[in-house]
Amino acid sequence: MRIVNFDTVAEAVTDLCGRAACDLPHDVLSALRDAGTRERGELAGDFFAQYLRNAELAATERLPLCQDTGFAVFFAEMGRDAVLDRGTLYDAVTAGTREGYRRFFLRKSIVADPLFDRKNTTDNTPVILHLSQVPGDRIKLVLAPKGGGSENMSALRMLKPSEGRRGVADFVTDAVICAGGNPCPPTIVGVGIGGTMEYAAYLAKRALLRPVGKPSPDPRYAELEAEILERINASGVGAQGLGGDITALAVHIEFHPCHLASLPVAVNLNCHAARHAEVIL
Repeated sequence: MRIVNFDTVAEAVTDLCGRAACDLPHDVLSALRDAGTRERGELAGDFFAQYLRNAELAATERLPLCQDTGFAVFFAEMGRDAVLDRGTLYDAVTAGTREGYRRFFLRKSIVADPLFDRKNTTDNTPVILHLSQVPGDRIKLVLAPKGGGSENMSALRMLKPSEGRRGVADFVTDAVICAGGNPCPPTIVGVGIGGTMEYAAYLAKRALLRPVGKPSPDPRYAELEAEILERINASGVGAQGLGGDITALAVHIEFHPCHLASLPVAVNLNCHAARHAEVIL
């Protein structure tokens, strides 16, 4: 059994808040550079140059990549032999997020009640924590801040199993095209297939953590990813929804067994500033 200090976890989370807000991951930067070389539209090409310049300034000046510093969404893997010296992992993550958004002057975007009392909580908490127990004594934390513009373009449909591959491809493609410029394309398209209604949505969000453009290990799903990406980029929506060759940088599909009567499909989009950072303790 390994005892992990509560404050160590909280401080690591605070650091994650700053890194996720200011440092665009290398895989995203590489995908943007590559897409910029393939983009033929003059206006869209200018956008790609601005994306890269924005990322450079954010990293060097330690300023957020986007004013919307997002809902703090965490994916955690906690070793079964790891135990905090006090409190819970959720408590530590919350404390670290509260301090991180204060220390790095990040915008606080969370309201306490979604409908009747939309007052800002003033510290960007509560957080969303997806927690899995795994072998070992380590704790892995991934922070993926989720801005409102891209999150609002999420979509979910309970397809009939008979709609199959074509139904999935049509639904995902239509969801991205209908989103237009709202999610600040070029996007990364996370797709969850299977499970239940809520689990498909979780899979779609988790799919966004895969290195950009890395295909599914299952060749059938990898082929479907490539097909959907081609259809999306043929739409002409383009950067910021103002036309161009590249509307999406990648399509990532995660899947799970489901009920014989169901075919849940969820879509979750990341804007071109696909932010995430991780730490292993």
